[in-house]
Amino acid sequence: MFGDKIFKYTTAFFAFFIVISFLMLIYELYKGSYMAISKFGLSFIKNTVWDPVNGVFGALPLIIGTIVVSLLSLLFSLPISIGVALVLVLYLPRKISRGLAVLIETMAGVPSVIYGLWGLYVLAPFLRENVYSVLQSMFGFIPLFSGPNYGIGFLTGSMVLALMITPIITAVTKDLLLAVPTSIKEAAVSLGATKKELALIMIKYIKPGLFAASLLGLGRAIGETMAISMVIGNKFKLFPSSLFDTWYTLSAIIANEFLEATYDLYISSLVYIGLLLLAVTLAVIIIARIIIWRFSKVRGEI
Repeated sequence: MFGDKIFKYTTAFFAFFIVISFLMLIYELYKGSYMAISKFGLSFIKNTVWDPVNGVFGALPLIIGTIVVSLLSLLFSLPISIGVALVLVLYLPRKISRGLAVLIETMAGVPSVIYGLWGLYVLAPFLRENVYSVLQSMFGFIPLFSGPNYGIGFLTGSMVLALMITPIITAVTKDLLLAVPTSIKEAAVSLGATKKELALIMIKYIKPGLFAASLLGLGRAIGETMAISMVIGNKFKLFPSSLFDTWYTLSAIIANEFLEATYDLYISSLVYIGLLLLAVTLAVIIIARIIIWRFSKVRGEI
């Protein structure tokens, strides 16, 4: 009995410690950004100027850049993730499927700087020479395909982020597909459904969970720092002039400018961006978890 009480209070302490640590994190971010909040208020979110020399700061271009790049990465990643998950569940032998699943899940743990180096030294030069240059030669008269072709830029950054979030979405989608009740699959097969038709039925069944998996991947993309800062070009602007143009994100500007911040308001503005980034990422993850919980409750299978 005494040992059970020790175990109970010890686990309760660690759970309480995690909650307190997170609340302290929020408090410290608010405390560090208080000067910027007091000076700019909510206008910080809609201001389009970032001028450390004159002490004027705004985050709107960073917010737009973060959202666009993250959504583009999700657009690239989602079809691939669904396709890979379907292959693992429906088409490959179980042993091969398990081996590939382990490999894909391992990719989710690869440090982001490795993806950034790959994007900078492999993907960006390849896209510059073989994709972007061809598109410019064919459609250069269209503003969307004009402008300098550096290889790095927000489109390249989106592709690198897509590679990073694909393992996450694939793993969750695979688990969702495996959780589809056998009765549904057997009923479909007994009615003469082909593998393609069965896949469509399963995708329709897991649609809410698939949406949540997409949000989890999106949350990872929004908060990513090192990889995106290495390939996006890091140029502050409201909108890029072409698909090949450089841009900036919330996390990238913190990583690139924090050590260069030479006065309190500059530092406070960067911490304010960190607070905004935490709020956006937390909101996305909470929404995803709520959807997964509701899906699990309704289906009773996951």
